[in-house]
Order: sequence, then C-alpha cells, then structure tokens
Amino acid sequence: MRHILSSFLALHWAVVFALLAFLCIDGNRGVAAALGVLGVAVQNTRFADLENAVVVAPLAVALLVVAVLFCWAFVGTLFSDPTNPDATDSVVRVAFISASGVLSLIVVGGAAQGINGLFMVVAVQLAALLASYVAMLAEWRSALAAAVPGTGEIRAAAHVMAKAAAHNSALSRISGRLDTNLRPDKNLRDGR
Repeated sequence: MRHILSSFLALHWAVVFALLAFLCIDGNRGVAAALGVLGVAVQNTRFADLENAVVVAPLAVALLVVAVLFCWAFVGTLFSDPTNPDATDSVVRVAFISASGVLSLIVVGGAAQGINGLFMVVAVQLAALLASYVAMLAEWRSALAAAVPGTGEIRAAAHVMAKAAAHNSALSRISGRLDTNLRPDKNLRDGR
C-alpha cells in the first residue's frame, strides 16, 4: 500500500514553501504578497530594510530549504517500503521541524516590524503542519500494521496450534498408543 495521503501532504507543503520563497525574492512587495498568501492583510505598508537583499535573501533561502526538504519527503514517500517507514520518517521529521522553525522566525520578524495579526495566522499554519504530521504518522502506522501481523494474530495462531497439539496428544492417549515422533528423548534411550 502506497502512502497516498503522506505523498499529497509532502507535495502540498513543498509547493507552499516554494511559493513563499519565490514571492519573498521580490523584496518589500514580495514579502507583502507572501504575507497575503499566509492570510495577513497588509496594504500600503513599507517594511524597514526589506528592499535590502541581505535581509530578504536569508528568508527566501530558508523557505526554499524547507521546500526542498518537503520535496525530498515527497519522493521518499513515493518510493518507501511500507514495512520500514524509518527511512522516510527522519526526512519528514526534519522537514516539519524546519518548517516550524521558519514560521517561528517569521513571527519574530513580523513582531519586530509591527505587523498586526501575524501571530494568529502563523499559529494556524503551525496547527496545520502538526495535523499534517499526525496524519502522516497515522497513515504509516496503519500501513505498517497491515503489512506486519499484529500480536493479536500471532497469539491467535499460537492458540490454534496449541489446541491442535493438545487434541493430537489426547487422541494418542485415548488410543493407548504413544506417538514416538513426539518424544525424541525416548527415541534416544531406545537407540532409534
């Protein structure tokens, strides 16, 4: 079973962060557009030092790194083994942690710029990231549970085998004939 939801969520977040990185390249106007994509209404606001590439470039690069991590997670979920989600899990975990860190830095930078309403928008984005991560974990665990027999199935199989062994033993005792194949220690004493 392929991880369809995980692949979709990883691709979604890769596109979102790549779009934000692309928008932030344009300086003041780009950051206002990126904040508009996030849901913050910013009209006719001039941000301090956002025309300077030294300030905007690290933000765009950080957003692009997160987009690349989610793209890597997307490729990993497409080609991962359902019985071994650990290989993809580390990339996905790093991508979600990086995304949370970048969004937290955006809140700090927005607070320094005096942008109103940014905290609630970023809190919603962080909640969406958390929900996406939980959904991915749930899908991986359900795929792993479907691929590997659970302890309930193993216990049921052991119970059926024990009942069959007890039934065979009871039948051999009722018939008065001991099955020599089941007692290797007696066979060794008899020299067989």
